[in-house]
Amino acid sequence: MDAIPLFFLLGFAARLARSDLKLPGQLYETLSIYLLLAIGLKGGMELAKQDPLHVLPQAVAVLGLGVVIPVVAFPILHKLGRFDRLNAAAIAGHYGSVSVVTFAVAVDYLVARQIPYEAYLPLFLVLLEMPGIAVGILLARLGGDVRSIRWGTLAHEIFLGKSMVLLGGGLLIGWAAGPQGLAPLDPFFFVLFKGVLCLFLLEMGLVAAGQAAALRSSGAFLAGFAVGMPVLSALLGTAMGALIGLSPGGSLLLATLAASASYIAAPAAMRIAVPEANPGLSITAALVVTFPFNILIGIPLYDRIVGFAYGN
Repeated sequence: MDAIPLFFLLGFAARLARSDLKLPGQLYETLSIYLLLAIGLKGGMELAKQDPLHVLPQAVAVLGLGVVIPVVAFPILHKLGRFDRLNAAAIAGHYGSVSVVTFAVAVDYLVARQIPYEAYLPLFLVLLEMPGIAVGILLARLGGDVRSIRWGTLAHEIFLGKSMVLLGGGLLIGWAAGPQGLAPLDPFFFVLFKGVLCLFLLEMGLVAAGQAAALRSSGAFLAGFAVGMPVLSALLGTAMGALIGLSPGGSLLLATLAASASYIAAPAAMRIAVPEANPGLSITAALVVTFPFNILIGIPLYDRIVGFAYGN
């Protein structure tokens, strides 16, 4: 088993055992800033090597995938799960957006196995942050009062939120500087990346265990959705990856992105746009169930799915 996901289990077990282990809040913020910037820089550096005419059609297709996933998730939650429209739409929006840390673990999975992939995939990470949230908001407001949405505040939260600024800014810096310009930063942003990821997963384990009690009050259906929806989304991501000509490694990353759920950008946006929804439902599903499922079981499972789809 890879060592990196074990740090999540360490934090989870420590919190359940009521250990006094905790990371300072400022360190958690620093680690998240580092990871977002490092992923953006790496993607921008690789994007500088690509032909824009080759990447653009793929980017448009990936945006379409970000629209489809919440549209699929919504009726499952609303019709089968009997969640009201607002909560069903809010949860669907979380699953239409993505998890940066899950993506980072998937990249490490590929690197450890020496599986090649398109290194500009962080561009797709940036693109998939937005459409799921926007579709979730629209689903929540269908039949309601659209005028009640503070569109200016919402747009500011989505496009100028921390994750989008750091990912997008890092992508632009990496693209503008290129491999030679980023070479002096390599020891800090790329060599230390795995160690920082381990510390971040330790903190995520502590946070997830603290939210675990909420799962009992959320019901079995939500827990089942939080496992089943990532697998369904991974199938859609695999199909999209094959359709747009990605390598098996690239399709695995796209499948992982599709399977992940946001617990940073989406909660902030939904708090503004759909304040009537219960944020505990979305956070519990995305962080307590889907996140550990993906990093411990999901990524190897999606690797098998991609291998089957590509005949490997």
